[in-house]
Amino acid sequence: MLQAALNAFRLPDLRRKLLFTLGVLVIYRFAASIPVPGIDQAAFNNLLKTYKIFQLLSLFSGGSGGFSIVSLGVYPYITAQIAIQILLPVIPRLEELSREGEAGRTKLNQITRLATIPLAMLQAYGQGVLISNSTTLLKNFGFFSGNAWTTLGFMLVMTTGTLFLIWLGELITESGVGNGVSLIIFAGIIARLPSLVSEQLQANNLTLLVGIAIVAVLVIAAIVFVQEAQRRIPVQYARRVVRGRMTQAQSTHIPLRVNSAGMIPLIFAFSIVTTPAIIASYFEPSHNTIVRNAATWIVNTFNQDNWIYWVFTFILVFGFTYFYTTVQWQQQRLAENLQKNGGFIPGYRPGKHTEDYLNRVLNRITLAGALFLAVIATMPFLARPFTSANTFTLSSTALLIVVAVVLDTMKQLEAQLMMRNYQSFIR
Repeated sequence: MLQAALNAFRLPDLRRKLLFTLGVLVIYRFAASIPVPGIDQAAFNNLLKTYKIFQLLSLFSGGSGGFSIVSLGVYPYITAQIAIQILLPVIPRLEELSREGEAGRTKLNQITRLATIPLAMLQAYGQGVLISNSTTLLKNFGFFSGNAWTTLGFMLVMTTGTLFLIWLGELITESGVGNGVSLIIFAGIIARLPSLVSEQLQANNLTLLVGIAIVAVLVIAAIVFVQEAQRRIPVQYARRVVRGRMTQAQSTHIPLRVNSAGMIPLIFAFSIVTTPAIIASYFEPSHNTIVRNAATWIVNTFNQDNWIYWVFTFILVFGFTYFYTTVQWQQQRLAENLQKNGGFIPGYRPGKHTEDYLNRVLNRITLAGALFLAVIATMPFLARPFTSANTFTLSSTALLIVVAVVLDTMKQLEAQLMMRNYQSFIR
């Protein structure tokens, strides 16, 4: 991996791509240091320590950790992407676009960007309500002070920050190395490492910090093992005539990944499990005793200190892994494409029998992937009896995101190097 990075820096065009990527990430971190007008940052930092739900929202959105103009991160965009993928098999027009090649993907990306705007506005409004109910932070900004224009301005500032991050991510994807949106989230998580280590050292928890580091290394090794694990299904192509020429018989394989859903189920599950507490917090200041008590009960129940929260998290991650994998699998129509191209799996007839076999294999290996993701998501709760540290800031979920992004980026970098080696060989 390190050798690939060194080799990339020796090539002028790849070096420009890497430096461009680093430059865009530096711009993102500068934007993350620009505070929203009227926010008491010291009070917000105290709020982060008191209400872990804000840490959760910041973690999955790639936000800055403070209340900056990009605090919403890219989470609304990710939510829009997930929603579009789920709606593909439901809305015929979207499904047609997904089959139209590059032009169709471009239109789907435009639809996703448009869907991001109302989602970002809604999330900005909800975040403003949640913060205003939690503490008096918006001193001069006047959120919910009766001035609708001020409230709208707050929502526009936050939405613009999200759109700015999406633009930066697309710049990286087009002119840099790796997936831009994923790298934005990656940079947001990595930026918190120095403050985490500093907090533990100030608390004289050096032994505990070493223990967490050892566990983190083991978790990273497990994540890499599962992320790279795959079941290879042998496929054979018979001899056939293509454009008047006889092609030779070929043997290849279909790589079915154990965790083909990636980190999407984690993001989706955590967004669902935190929704009840966020909505209930809107009604905590209610003058109606029944409503206020019910809202308080929901907030306390769906709290990270409550075991019910983690049980729901485990179930949702497990279920969404199967759901998202199935949605992706149906869109590929692998058995149908194999039959059209003259391919077959030895021992299984093309068509329905091949499809049933692939579905059985996929369900079995997805079981391992779903259990792994569910355990990763709930590991901070499982590790609670063994440590008194706040493991949430650098949770196993954050490690999964970091490792997945690093692996994906390195694969793209190695592919770029391989392509250039082939070009040199041809010349």
